[in-house]
Formats: sequence, C-alpha cells, structure tokens
Amino acid sequence: GDAPADARADAGADSVPGTALRGDPGAAAAGADAGVLDGYGAKAGNTKRPARAGRFGRRGAVAETAAAAPATSPPAATGFAATAPSPSPTRRDDSAPSGVSPVVSPLVRKLAHEHGFAANTLQGTGTGGLVLRADVERVIAEGGPAAGRAAAGSPTPGAARSSISSAEGDIRIPITGLRKIVAERMTASRRDVPEATIWLDVDATELLAAKEQLQKSTGDRWSLNALLARFVVAGLKQWPILNSSVDMAAGEIVQHSAINLGIAAQTARGLMVPVIHGAGEMTTEGLRDALTALVETAKTGNFPNDQLRGGTFTLNNYGGFGMDGSAPIINQPEVAMLGIGRILDRPWVVDGEIVVRKIMVLSMVFDHRVCDGDVPSEFMGFITKCIENPIALLGGL
Repeated sequence: GDAPADARADAGADSVPGTALRGDPGAAAAGADAGVLDGYGAKAGNTKRPARAGRFGRRGAVAETAAAAPATSPPAATGFAATAPSPSPTRRDDSAPSGVSPVVSPLVRKLAHEHGFAANTLQGTGTGGLVLRADVERVIAEGGPAAGRAAAGSPTPGAARSSISSAEGDIRIPITGLRKIVAERMTASRRDVPEATIWLDVDATELLAAKEQLQKSTGDRWSLNALLARFVVAGLKQWPILNSSVDMAAGEIVQHSAINLGIAAQTARGLMVPVIHGAGEMTTEGLRDALTALVETAKTGNFPNDQLRGGTFTLNNYGGFGMDGSAPIINQPEVAMLGIGRILDRPWVVDGEIVVRKIMVLSMVFDHRVCDGDVPSEFMGFITKCIENPIALLGGL
C-alpha cells in the first residue's frame, strides 16, 4: 500500500503517524505545558485536613488527580487551577438527621447530583456543618467522592502500592512525565465524553493516481496527508458542529470560527498533536507546506508551545503503524477525530466485476453530546467521495 512512514524516517514521509491517545513530554522536558492531545493540569497539593470523628463518610481531603479545576476557580499558570487547602470545618448542627449534612442551596444539590453523589453526604465547612458550593467543587476537583474517600483512608503512597503484589523479577516503572499525562488525560476523556465510533472501507485507487498526477504536473512532492487534510477542512466547513468544543459549565456547545487542524504525531519525545492554525484559510499548497514543516519538526518533537495549543479537530494516520484503524479516545476539548488506516490491495467490485483496488479504512470518533450519528456519517460520506473521485472535487475546493 501507500501507507505513510514514521515521522522519524525521511522528511518526505507521507504522514506523521499518530496513535489514539494523548500525551505530552511534560513541562519539565521543554516547557511544553499545553502538550499534546489535551495538555495537562496543575498538580494538586497533598494538603489534607486533620482526621475528625463524625457521622459523615466523605471528607474534603485533597488528593493528587488529573481533573481540571471547576470553572469558578481562578486559573493557574498551566490553564488549570490547583486545588486550594480546605478550611477547617465548623461544628455541624446537631439537629441535622444522622449521617446527613444540611444543604440549603438547590444549586449545590444539583451540582453534586450531576457528578454522581449527594451533597448532604459531604462534611460541610459552613456554619453548623452547612455544605457549601466550595465543598462540592473541591470533591469534584479531587476526582469525586471515591477519590476523597481513598485520600482520607489511604494517604500514603505505600498504601496505594500494596494493592498489587510483586513477585521476584517484577519491575516497577514509575508513572511520571509523558506516561502520567497520557494516563490522566485518557482517563478524564473516557470518563467525561460519551464517544461513538463509525468506520468505512474506501477505494483510494484514484486518490493515489491523483497524487502521482500532481507530482508530475507540478514537480513537487505531494503527500496523501496533504490531500486528506484538504478534504477534512472542506468537510468541516460544511458540518461546522464537528469543529466545536463542549462547555459543560455554561451548558453550551462552542462552535469555533477557525479551523485549527491537529495532526497526531509520534515524535522522538512521544505522542504529540501539533496544530496547523488557520487551516481553513489555507490553499491546498499551503496545507502541504505546513505538513512538510511539521514532519521535519516531528523528528525531534521540539514544537513551539503555541503549535501545541488550540486544535479544533484532529487527523490521525494509523497507516504508519501498519494498522487499519482504531476507536480512539477523543482529544478533549475537541469533539471529533478522523482516523486514516493503511492502504492495501483488496478485491473490490467495480461495474459488476471483481478487481484489485487500493483500499483504506476511515474511522471516526465523535462526542455524542454534540451531535447524533447522522452528522459524522454525512461528513464521512463526503470524505469518501473526495477520496474516490479527487480530481472532480479538488477543482471546487
């Protein structure tokens, strides 16, 4: 097939292969705090309140988590807020029912309910043990009530490690840097996003022929990713809801005016998603040149911080790994990702005859909060038409 080579190969590789999920070499490596795929948040401190006997099972102890801070928190330097130390709780009102803290605000009850727990089961820090919004937000920022219980019951690293025994010869590898960021962001996206995946086999024979024709007529080298990126940009203009983000705090879908195309890339520093800003305003040649520069930089992974931020849609080419496709985890805060598989010779029916054609698999993951299956299906249908008849469609793009 014409599957792209790894980004660490020659500069003329057709694509920069990526994988489904997230990671960043970390700020310590080169200050790339926005990192890749989702970036990462500030690490919460280990501040905790003294143990106190009481009727309430959940406490607001601070635990190190991957969750972003609530919208009402002041932003930290990395774009996420670190959890602040909890104030010492005051004495609860003894008139409150056993095991239940007083909750006055319906907004506080609703906020807790939306995150899977009841506000009146928390240890309130307000007057008379009143549960405040800050108490609920603190538990959410710490990863929910389960995380709060774990932090209160197992405050030491040794306690967490004891859950898995080690035999002679086993190796313990610290989860730090890139791997820690990958783990945190994968977990957050899988927890928060109700994603769905669709896929389709596509005849790429004419696309490969168009690529060869372009190279002969222009004398320039063209990659499949350049043409595919052009098709994706055109599709996002027709279905702009896929170029969006979800703001749950405001209860809104934010449809972005600019198309900033992320390209998943496995670099020397790990998985990164550099962004081609303003891709929606570029010509096909402009996209080609931007991708060529990206391939060069991917050899070292030394992308400027600005190039690792602000993506609105990700294109992920699995062909470089010899894979047909994947059901990836969405690159938050984006709402969709298109995957491109390897190209292989396969039997295909053309005009009633079985012939050998160049077949690739398209796979797409989307956020079901933003749209139903009809929109991504129409988008994929458009991309398929572009791949199967590129010459007819490139003239109008």
